[in-house]
Amino acid sequence: MLREGSDGLEDDGLLARRPRVGDTRRVITSTLLAAMDGLNGSTGASGPNTSDGSALIDVSGVDGVVRLVVVVLVFAGFAAGLRYLAGLGNGRDEVVAIVRATVQLGVVGLLIAAVLGSWWLTAAFVGLMIIVAALTSAGRMGLRGPHRAWPLLPVAAGALPVTVVLLVVGLLPLEPISVIPTGGILIGNAMTATTLAGRRALDALTERRGEYEAGLSIGLMPRDAALLVTREATRLALVPALDQTRTVGLVTLPGAFVGTLLGGATPLEAAALQLVVLAGILLAQSVAVPLTLELVVRDIIHRPR
Repeated sequence: MLREGSDGLEDDGLLARRPRVGDTRRVITSTLLAAMDGLNGSTGASGPNTSDGSALIDVSGVDGVVRLVVVVLVFAGFAAGLRYLAGLGNGRDEVVAIVRATVQLGVVGLLIAAVLGSWWLTAAFVGLMIIVAALTSAGRMGLRGPHRAWPLLPVAAGALPVTVVLLVVGLLPLEPISVIPTGGILIGNAMTATTLAGRRALDALTERRGEYEAGLSIGLMPRDAALLVTREATRLALVPALDQTRTVGLVTLPGAFVGTLLGGATPLEAAALQLVVLAGILLAQSVAVPLTLELVVRDIIHRPR
C-alpha cells in the first residue's frame, strides 16, 4: 500500500523494513517502562502476571502473605543452620540479612514512586546507594576510621560514568525511571568488585609479607613491591562478571532479562537491555578493580595496624 511521505509516495512494506533512527533507544525505553509499569498499578497488587493472567507471586490475601513469610523464614533458617553446621558462619548473619532485606525492600517499595517523580530525589537516592555500597565494601575489607570513606572512589568512578554515558548517547532515556535501576545494577556490581579486589589485595599483603619485604630489599619502591604480591590475587575479582557474561543465556538468565520479560517486554527487548547491562558491568568493574588495587598498593587503604 502506498502512502504520502516527506519524500513523496512510500510503500508500507518498505517502511516496515527500513531501519529507523533511534530504534535501539525506543526498544530499551519501552523495556524499562514495561519493567517499572507495576509502579503505576497496571500489573495489579500481586505484581507481574504470567501468560494466563495469574499473579507470579500471590500476596493479595492473608494466605498469600503467610505463605511468603513462612517460605522466607524457612529458607533463611535452613541457610543459617547449614552454614553453622558446616562451620562457615554463626547462623546469625543470614537471619539478620533477611530481616534487613525485608525492611529495606518495604521502605523502597513505599518511596520509589515518589523518588521517580523528581530528579532531585533521584540524585539523592543514587548518592545514598553509592554511600551504602562504599561503607559495605569498607566493612568487608576490615577498614576503620577515615579509611572507610575511600571505597567511595572506585564504586562511584566505576558506576557513575557508565550510567552517564548511556544517558548521553541516548541509549537509555533521560528519565529517573532508567537512572535508578541501571545505576543500581552498576553500583552493586562495582561494590562487589571493590570488595573482592580490596580483600584479596590486603590478604595477599599480609600472607606474602616476606615477598613484599624481599622486593623492598632489592631496591623496589613500596608501590612496586606491593604490586608484585597483590596483582594476581586482585585479578580474580574480575572473574565472576566475566563468567556471567560468557554464560549468559546458556547457564544463567540474569535479573534484568527476566525482570523485563515479566514486565511485559518482548524477548528481543529484554535481550537488548541485558546486553547493555552486561557491557556496563564489565566496564564498571574494570574501572573499580584497578582503582582499588592502586589505593591498596599506595597504602591509602589499609587495615588497622
